[in-house]
Amino acid sequence: MAKVDVDVVRRVLQRNEVDGEIIAQILEDLELEVSGDGEGKEDPAPPVKKQFVILVSDPDGKFQEDLFTGWVLQIPEDESPLEVNARLIRAAYEFNRSKKGSRDPARSITDVCEVVPAKVLRMQSVWVRTKEPVLLVRTDNRIPTMPAADRE
Repeated sequence: MAKVDVDVVRRVLQRNEVDGEIIAQILEDLELEVSGDGEGKEDPAPPVKKQFVILVSDPDGKFQEDLFTGWVLQIPEDESPLEVNARLIRAAYEFNRSKKGSRDPARSITDVCEVVPAKVLRMQSVWVRTKEPVLLVRTDNRIPTMPAADRE
């Protein structure tokens, strides 16, 4: 929004032959807003500290065998990651009750992550960081030792 000097507003109102009392009232309201003494200003809540969670799609329960897809999510730091699935389901219910959701409902977690607006997800305290699923690669978390012959 553009910021306009109060004197400019005064000149424009006078040029348009607005009543003097109305001009005074408008300028008084503007002065209150500019000075910051106006009501309705509240301190915003501090941002929520969040933790990252990777939700993996493992429909057949064979996590040890293949590549998988998943989504990177964030939830509040003090919440349990085990609640992510329930939060997404509640977000789907909320979305499906809306006008847009009734036309094209979310039927799977994939739909929730890709289609449901961030505003609905935020109400459930979950933030989807990757709308498109990403590949998850399994690792055994070890670095093999090199044979002495390969080190030289």
